[in-house]
Amino acid sequence: MRIVVTTPTGNVGSRVLRLLVQAGVRPVALLRDPGRLPSDLHGLVEPVRADQTDTEAVLRATAGADRLYWVNPPAPPGADPLAHHAVCAEVVARAVREHEIGATVFQSSVGAELRRGAGDIDGLAATELALDATGSPVLHLRCGYFITNLLASAQEVAAGSLSTPWPVDHPLAWVDPRDIGEVAAARLLGPGWTGRVVQAVHGPADLTFTQVAELLAEQLGHRVEAVHVPSAEFRAMLREAGLGAAEVDAIAGMAEGLSGGFVAEQPRSAVSTTPTTVRSWIAEHLQR
Repeated sequence: MRIVVTTPTGNVGSRVLRLLVQAGVRPVALLRDPGRLPSDLHGLVEPVRADQTDTEAVLRATAGADRLYWVNPPAPPGADPLAHHAVCAEVVARAVREHEIGATVFQSSVGAELRRGAGDIDGLAATELALDATGSPVLHLRCGYFITNLLASAQEVAAGSLSTPWPVDHPLAWVDPRDIGEVAAARLLGPGWTGRVVQAVHGPADLTFTQVAELLAEQLGHRVEAVHVPSAEFRAMLREAGLGAAEVDAIAGMAEGLSGGFVAEQPRSAVSTTPTTVRSWIAEHLQR
């Protein structure tokens, strides 16, 4: 099988790439800088230089592909995130259609089922629709809240607080990106399917920020308090950090759109539950 992997150095894509190599596949790694691939993978993968917004480059990279793992990469600083998603959606849909790719795994997000009103996730929803319109087999992985987001708060957590635009009592499906990579690799290597399939990746448990703060305190040995940042204040913080209006809307819109009684389309099940707990992740990545 010729399997193309996008964002192969990211938290999820890097795991997908290694699992495919360990399964005996020589995957195609599509990335802007092939030099970023780990040296131990040299000769085991086929690196192809391509920007995912460059239609012709992506078409060349995906020629002959049997299966495709697609992630919309982050928008460049200062760009409109939803416009960037729209370009990526057009590119991947054209590649799938023109090459008649037999199976595409798309990394989407919980909340994409709303289609509108969830900030940056609206761009993933639009990509889902573009892939659906190709008529080719596509699997949308609706992923939960990445545990790795805690890394951005490490300094604040060390000082005793965990601030968030989400209501501190709102449960989220916290998931380790490595576990998403394992689900994606299993689907890429497994039996084919027809039509459109949606599979949630919810992690092992739904937790509030208050509960996560308690786990941080337990593992780190000092008090950590979850602190809610109201939407207006959060937006002001993003503007002060130099983000443009479209970027602010994309980031702030996720918590605003998904915290008002939203319930994920897919309930937790054996299919959607993955193993890595927040407690074990903290012990591995944040304890010193």
